[in-house]
Amino acid sequence: MSTAHHAEVFEAPPQAADAKRRLVGLSREELTALMQEIGEPAFRARQLWHWIYHRGETEFEKMTSLAKPFRAALAERFEVGRPGVSVDRESIDGTRKWLLKFQDGQEAEAVHIPEEDRGTLCVSSQVGCTLTCKFCHTGTQRLVRNLGAGEIVGQVMNARDKLGEWPSPQDGRLLSNIVMMGMGEPLYNYDNVAKALKIVMDHEGISISKRKITLSTAGVVPMIGKAGANLGVNLAISLHAVTDELRDKIVPINKKYPIAELMQACRDYPTLNNARRITFEYVMLKDVNDGPADARALVKLIKDIPAKVNLIPFNPWPGAPFERSTNAAISKFAEIVFNAGYASPVRTPRGEDIMAACGQLKSDSIRERKSARDAAAAAG
Repeated sequence: MSTAHHAEVFEAPPQAADAKRRLVGLSREELTALMQEIGEPAFRARQLWHWIYHRGETEFEKMTSLAKPFRAALAERFEVGRPGVSVDRESIDGTRKWLLKFQDGQEAEAVHIPEEDRGTLCVSSQVGCTLTCKFCHTGTQRLVRNLGAGEIVGQVMNARDKLGEWPSPQDGRLLSNIVMMGMGEPLYNYDNVAKALKIVMDHEGISISKRKITLSTAGVVPMIGKAGANLGVNLAISLHAVTDELRDKIVPINKKYPIAELMQACRDYPTLNNARRITFEYVMLKDVNDGPADARALVKLIKDIPAKVNLIPFNPWPGAPFERSTNAAISKFAEIVFNAGYASPVRTPRGEDIMAACGQLKSDSIRERKSARDAAAAAG
């Protein structure tokens, strides 16, 4: 399916005619044009940008550096705009998962993972997913639609709200890093993802550096170079197999863009150097892709690419067709990759108790809503 077709069918629905226009998700240029449209000078856009993205203010009335009549005029026609929160759950390990509700009632999940030296927010780019990767639970949910730029930025702003991180701090942030690794394939929604990330990176607002942002793709080869050139963010590749034969089965996009093409796109990635390595994500599936021969083939595949390999123990879900590799198999695999000169950390599964671990997003929220409906039906 072409990306043009995706854009045509799966875009966020237009806002209702009687609804106030939302300002979150507008680029600086669009916000400036909007101010001029309502007869205000261009510097108003800069003031609004500061209040919305640096201070996190959601009510015009509290934007005290703006003149009162202007605040009233804004409140009549516009709203700042945040997604609603359907579910807010915290894991025993401190991971937090939010199921966010958008204006049309659709939902997507964002996950905050606190660590000693950073706090990473895993952000969704689509409602559902189009890729059907066999080990990923999100991939069992059909693609509903792309998220708009405001809905993507809104996930970051919601996390900031809940973590109490306004105004934007310079150092010691609870939310320091962003990974575009939630629901969906970001490069099949490139325009909205790029617009959102430019807002997030803007130094007068949320101000998260491109060095702290990683975009993960299952391998939409034609868009990889464009993302590198326009955004300059870090790249992660959901690889998971070292032969086309196996990757065709477990990551079906490989049939369209096989491994050799994907590796060439990685070698050509604009920001690539030893300080900005590509991360290869590799989910460990028992007796499928986890043998020493696979590890040696992987090392050969990424030869000469500044890279690290993230080994991800498979996160099972009810009815999953795979099992997690044994600890011994994972250790052996990691050792082979490490001895070849590549960092090969094994990702500790986080948030498993709230179904917030890698590849698990979707299921719990759908099941929770169903059980709530069943309970309501029984009570009625």
